[in-house]
Amino acid sequence: MNAPASPARVPANTVEQANERIFRETRMRIDYYAHHPDQIDDRIDELEREWDTERILESNAATLVVIGTMMGAAFSRKWLLLPMAVGGFLLQHGVQGWCPPLGILRRLGVRTPREIEAERYALKSIRGDFDGIKARGEDSAAAAADATGRLDFYWNENPDSPPRG
Repeated sequence: MNAPASPARVPANTVEQANERIFRETRMRIDYYAHHPDQIDDRIDELEREWDTERILESNAATLVVIGTMMGAAFSRKWLLLPMAVGGFLLQHGVQGWCPPLGILRRLGVRTPREIEAERYALKSIRGDFDGIKARGEDSAAAAADATGRLDFYWNENPDSPPRG
């Protein structure tokens, strides 16, 4: 079996019109905020809260598994087919990047984590977050890691931890 790379799984299994619309709308937002830099902080906060395809699929699957299991225990074992089917779809999504609700979510404009990150980093670049990164030198790795802001959650919780590697 030849599955697409993780970041490409969902777009590869989405109709092209939905991918194009998501791309076009993201580019339009980036262009808007390039002309309204005073609003970038608020938009980045919104992006931090945006639910992506993975989170929605996982939450919906978990909900259906719990409901199906409870109904199977309380009423009829036939309800156990629901968590079985949902588990199969979730496995299919994990391997291939496709499952039945994905087409609906993408048509509704739900983006992948990578698509959300692309907008976030474009806005951070416009805001100037990466201007201070040195091209070379012993501090360049730390400056690059700090500029992304993606490790903040770890270091804020574990400030005395040594780097892993």
